Amino acid sequence: MRSWTDSLRFAFQPVVNLTTGGVAGLEILARPETGDILAEARRDPELDRALAVLAVRTALRRETLLPLHVNVFAGTLADLGGLTTLHDAVREAGRLPWEVTIDIGPPYTHVPQSALLEAVSALRGQGFRIGADGVGDGDVPLRLLTDLAPDLVKLDASLLGRPAAVRAMRTLCEELGALLVVEGVETEAQCAAALAAGAQLAQGHLFAPPARLPAADVYVPPRSPGVLARPRSGPSVREFVRPAALLPVTASAGQVRALLTGAPEVSGVLLVDRAGVPVRSVHRSRFLLSMSGRYGHALYADRPAAKLGDPPRTVGIDATAWEVLDVVAVGDRDRTSDDVAVVDRAGRCVGVVRLADLVRALAESRVEEAAGLNPLTRLPGSDAITGEADRRIADGRTVTLSWLDVDHFKRVNDGAGFAAGDELIRSVGRALQRAADGAARVGHIGGDDFLVLADPEGLGPLAAAVLDASWSAGGLPVTLSLATVVCTPGSVTDHREAAACLAPLKKAAKALRGASWVLGRAGAPGYEVLRGVVGGGEAGVEGAQAQREGRGRGDRVEPVVAGPEAGVVGAG
Repeated sequence: MRSWTDSLRFAFQPVVNLTTGGVAGLEILARPETGDILAEARRDPELDRALAVLAVRTALRRETLLPLHVNVFAGTLADLGGLTTLHDAVREAGRLPWEVTIDIGPPYTHVPQSALLEAVSALRGQGFRIGADGVGDGDVPLRLLTDLAPDLVKLDASLLGRPAAVRAMRTLCEELGALLVVEGVETEAQCAAALAAGAQLAQGHLFAPPARLPAADVYVPPRSPGVLARPRSGPSVREFVRPAALLPVTASAGQVRALLTGAPEVSGVLLVDRAGVPVRSVHRSRFLLSMSGRYGHALYADRPAAKLGDPPRTVGIDATAWEVLDVVAVGDRDRTSDDVAVVDRAGRCVGVVRLADLVRALAESRVEEAAGLNPLTRLPGSDAITGEADRRIADGRTVTLSWLDVDHFKRVNDGAGFAAGDELIRSVGRALQRAADGAARVGHIGGDDFLVLADPEGLGPLAAAVLDASWSAGGLPVTLSLATVVCTPGSVTDHREAAACLAPLKKAAKALRGASWVLGRAGAPGYEVLRGVVGGGEAGVEGAQAQREGRGRGDRVEPVVAGPEAGVVGAG
């Protein structure tokens, strides 16, 4: 009698690291030749569990060393709790549970959430990693998603057409300590959109279609310069994690040699204890050199491989690329090419990073930064500042954006010459940098215009530092105008809306005489004059009249007139 397993085949689809271009894992997909066994498994938890176990055993028969992704319905976990048989199958095959990610899929409707969370806790206790599958195209409640605290979130590619939603999910993933995966990527445009939104991993037909044999090579489109926005503190180590070759600390040198000779792409092996914590690191070249020496195999083959290893170099999953370089820089220079083990909060190994990947990415980021610098002041251009503003807006933070320029700058160039004008601009840029002192971001967006992104509490001292100074060019006295818009959470959706709010404030500041500062709030009428005297400014009488009437910003104007000696004055 034919069993349901006789008509069932499995296919493997790579999960690709978008930074390194390498395969980060393999998702195992059931492919029945007849019938719809997945629909049956959705209704039958025992069948779904049996599918998961069979998927793992099939993958292990293919002798793949890559981490695995196994699909399980949320209802199955809620009904059956921890998948003990799956854990046993993984252990029997000599693999470690933290090399397997359980991708929990919808539907979630009518699934008891408390039972599901208990099951997930049990799986974590066994060592499995947790993925939330079908997000964006399924019915997973946002509250449940945060309670699951998955190690990775799989987002449907259809959401790439809604970049704000993808960026919001990336922000949530950062808060949860999860990786963002975009699945179903079929075009290079979708791949670029996934990168721009901050996704670290992706899968889909663009890279490699599901196949009966694990793919050895995948296609990853070349990345356009500047497409991936990185945090100021440096790219996260999560972006560079490669699968680790793991063996128990009790493994013999012969077992390590067999692994290395059978997998030439593996640069080293980590020996881990029963909890998955790295104990020794075996470097490929040094190990094989020892084994290939005279009597090497006879001497070492049956001895513990740990004797030929070194203490592992480890970093936490939340580390940055720069912190990894710090780890590599300390210690024996002969070990600079060693893989660095990446460990989770429990100290278990979740992968490795290679120095070459880090150096390449950091060099690219420096080239991109240099290309965006203004050649006159060596300050970043508008893209760097507006990109950071967008990240803060997406994070739900208050954003304070300011626009500063030189009054009557054309007269400076005409009267004192362009060289004096250039030197004045450089001096203003240096003063802004000193006043910022790392707490604010300063950009030179062209000509005599500067853009400043600062926290609200730090803006007053910065404004005083540049507005209180005496400026001149070629002996001609010069004043500066500053316009600020405060964008509270929800008042703007991106930097474009903030810039639109800032434009009329700049016009109002230019309508004042002397060093001026005008402050407004996005979505609120009117503005406050914190510096400057009404009348005689660059916009003349018409501008002063517009300021009094509040045209363009609403009908509330609260002028506070102060001379240069009064410092920064707040409006009542």
